[in-house]
Amino acid sequence: MILAREFIGYLSRQLVSRLSPGAFETSNPAVAAEFIAQIIGEDLSLEDKLNDEVRELLEDYSDYMRRENVSYHEMFRRIKNQLLAQRKVVRASGRDTGDGMKLSRDKVNDLAHKLVSAMRKSRDFRVRKDPNELRLSLVREITSILQMEDRVDRAARQKIRTQKRDIAEGGEEYDLLHKRYYAEELKKLGINLNS
Repeated sequence: MILAREFIGYLSRQLVSRLSPGAFETSNPAVAAEFIAQIIGEDLSLEDKLNDEVRELLEDYSDYMRRENVSYHEMFRRIKNQLLAQRKVVRASGRDTGDGMKLSRDKVNDLAHKLVSAMRKSRDFRVRKDPNELRLSLVREITSILQMEDRVDRAARQKIRTQKRDIAEGGEEYDLLHKRYYAEELKKLGINLNS
């Protein structure tokens, strides 16, 4: 998933603490945060499922791609774009569209729309603002948190690049170091993803 489940939980808890009680009220902040995390997690997992579907499709055409000298990455991108358009799914990855953050601006806006709609239907929330004002507040807060996360991610990657030897991205050692340095950078900001 483009955002770790722990980070989605943190993001959800932050949204509840930053926007309640000004934008909405909730009797149980933990339940509200879990509700928000579930909506975000389910929405982001749609693209993961779509990626798996594209990989399965490409397995069937591996001989054709080899014969026609077609790049796997190019075919993956084409098929994924076609499926995204057909299913009207907003692309999650901001880096694919030139955004600096992990989530695209369109995806953040789409998530905010879905959250507002779900909050208005849920008994756990009492929306105090106009729905569009609440959506804008959600977009602003999600963007702020994602920008902080991006700075933490860049700092962790920089620490890995400054090692005495090259560590290839995507390898097990890289992933372990990234996880450790990422947690250290978050800790500097006073953030514990598990609480």
